[in-house]
Amino acid sequence: MSATKTKADAKGFLASGLGIALFSSAVFGTSGSFAKSMLETGWSPGAAVAVRLTGAALILAIPGVVVLRGRWHQLKDNWLTILLFGLIGVAGCQLFYFNAVARLSVGVALLLEYLAPVMIVLWLWIASRRRPRSLTAAGALLSLGGLVLVLDLTGAVKVDFIGVLWGMAAAVCLVIYFFITAKENDTLPPLVLASGGLLVGALVMWLVGALGLIPMTFSTADTTLGPWTIPWWVSAVGLVILATVLAYVSGIMAARSLGSKVASFVSLTEVLFAVIWAWLLLGELPGPIQLLGGLLIVGGVVLVRVDELRGDRKAARTAEEAVRARVLDHANDVEPVPSGPVAKVPRD
Repeated sequence: MSATKTKADAKGFLASGLGIALFSSAVFGTSGSFAKSMLETGWSPGAAVAVRLTGAALILAIPGVVVLRGRWHQLKDNWLTILLFGLIGVAGCQLFYFNAVARLSVGVALLLEYLAPVMIVLWLWIASRRRPRSLTAAGALLSLGGLVLVLDLTGAVKVDFIGVLWGMAAAVCLVIYFFITAKENDTLPPLVLASGGLLVGALVMWLVGALGLIPMTFSTADTTLGPWTIPWWVSAVGLVILATVLAYVSGIMAARSLGSKVASFVSLTEVLFAVIWAWLLLGELPGPIQLLGGLLIVGGVVLVRVDELRGDRKAARTAEEAVRARVLDHANDVEPVPSGPVAKVPRD
């Protein structure tokens, strides 16, 4: 294979959006490792989240303003969406996840958070009182079974149940995040939503910290990542640049290239990347039973996603068939005869 063909294949892979989506998952997966390296030196979860959101909000503010192009009414018209996104989808989700990471391994905390799609299925089932399709129900049951294995209730690994509650709270926030971002809104560019949500989340974190509602403890002690001992600000910069700015921007690019459904499907690889990063940088690796449970959770979420895509394709085919049927019903309709004198046809 020639070098030219290899470069062309690499460009095609990136242009398809799949490479960008995998890159987004890989850098998102570093957040738990960077955060835990800081938490182990005395940082509180609230302080780590505040620094992460503040740095990312400042960096994304400039491209966010450029995208607005002076259309400030978009912020006014969508202020509630931005507020809820920043309060729950950004600040709440990350604070709860970091609290879970402080008590659990990075992989287990993220697996608990990724029960969000299963929670969505259960919520829609309760709200609509319509039983989900068989594949979706099987995915939900598979994920719940995986959760039991991840908790490893009878194993030697002791699971901190306060950490489990934090992880489940992060999953609830992620559910709300999905509902907010899934709502079609042509008047609010994704980059503006991301930068605005990060800014709101940062302000909320500093406010609740100033009020004493959550501890805000900082540390300048060196952090440890893998075999390296590094200054605290290196972990902080990695948390801001890699795990937040590049992750959000590449995630938006991937969603535009692949569509939200396929991009969210690929984002499941974040669990795999997070476990790999935690293994390489922190020496953490869930036990065999927990790894099996993680595979079941991811497999269950995959089934839910596949069933959703199949349902969308079936709905699209049904709509096309309905349009085709309407066309056939009127296939023999004739144009109305124009009014006025009718020309006489000469006879032989």
